Amino acid sequence: MKSSATMSIGEVAGHFGLATHVLRHWETMGLLSPARAAAGRRRYGRSDLYRVASILLAKEAGLALTDIRDILTTADVERRREIQRRHRDELARRIAEMQAALTFIEGGLACDYEDLTECPNYQSMIADRISMHAP
Repeated sequence: MKSSATMSIGEVAGHFGLATHVLRHWETMGLLSPARAAAGRRRYGRSDLYRVASILLAKEAGLALTDIRDILTTADVERRREIQRRHRDELARRIAEMQAALTFIEGGLACDYEDLTECPNYQSMIADRISMHAP
């Protein structure tokens, strides 16, 4: 894309594999503000493409659209960091849960006992869980 070139909503949507209504929705939420050409048609420039890519990366990281908007539009650095810290903490919690789930599944795969509940590895994991929730 040349620095002076612009793209239509359909071209931008196609470039990123999105439906055009997604870009319109993001605009209504204050995430995008493309220029308008004759007859009010949206025209997206290079900065808009960067914004769409930023939104997509943030969505892939699990951020809600409202948080993405706040992160991208706030001039308050501490507010932006608070949103990012909150999301980081939630991701760390979910990663720990998924790691525990993976350990459980791998333990079952490593067990050669016909009855999984007889496996010492399985019994150890169960004992750990019981002790975690002991009064």
